[in-house]
Amino acid sequence: MFRHQGKNRTFIHNLRLATLLSLVAGIVNITGVLSIKTLTTNVTGHFAYFAEEFMKRDYAAAITFFVFTIFFLIGSFTSNFLAELVSRKNPQLSHVIPISLEITILVSVGIFGTQSDLSNIDGKLIAFFMLFAMGIQNSLVTKISQSTVRTTHLTGLFTDLGIELSQLFFYKKPDEVKKLRTSIYLRLSIISFFFIGCFFGGYLYKLIGMHTLFVASLILLIALLYDYIRFQFQLIKRKKSHHEN
Repeated sequence: MFRHQGKNRTFIHNLRLATLLSLVAGIVNITGVLSIKTLTTNVTGHFAYFAEEFMKRDYAAAITFFVFTIFFLIGSFTSNFLAELVSRKNPQLSHVIPISLEITILVSVGIFGTQSDLSNIDGKLIAFFMLFAMGIQNSLVTKISQSTVRTTHLTGLFTDLGIELSQLFFYKKPDEVKKLRTSIYLRLSIISFFFIGCFFGGYLYKLIGMHTLFVASLILLIALLYDYIRFQFQLIKRKKSHHEN
């Protein structure tokens, strides 16, 4: 899921990556909306709010929205920087540090958020760190899948989906149709699991509040463990095959 990159990646690898991490993004997104009334998985809307507050001369609010975008950017930078740094020594572990950092941030926010006044400065700090975490995730997923998968926002996905659905009317060769249908299925899976994450996270938020982020962290941890166990199993299988030959 995480380890395969470039030509070694298959549709199944991207599908597993897309569904699990878009589920996480959906949970984080609804948690941010319900707790601090802020979108924490993308920055498009924050630029509009920044411009609006700037025109109203509410510069403090404008700066806040601008900083939201900066934290997403810093998360993206940090994710790729750490992945590149680790990959020089052990390429198989380049994803572990960024995902572990994301888990740590989400758990910390889940703890800190239950003890804070979310309508005050604490709410802004929580938004900063949630955007930072989503910047980490989006950067890592984009890099691993070579821009095939993005999991934290849907604007580009709906654009690509609309393009590919229209292409079905014009591309008739079997290999072209197969490629289009595969891509459409992947995009629909990401969109569906993002919505599932939003609904599931919304239900959980009513029950456990900010601790909902613990569930998102658990999903990430399970993904890491699954990837590690599968990799170890493949190593054992290769060694066994080598000895038999």
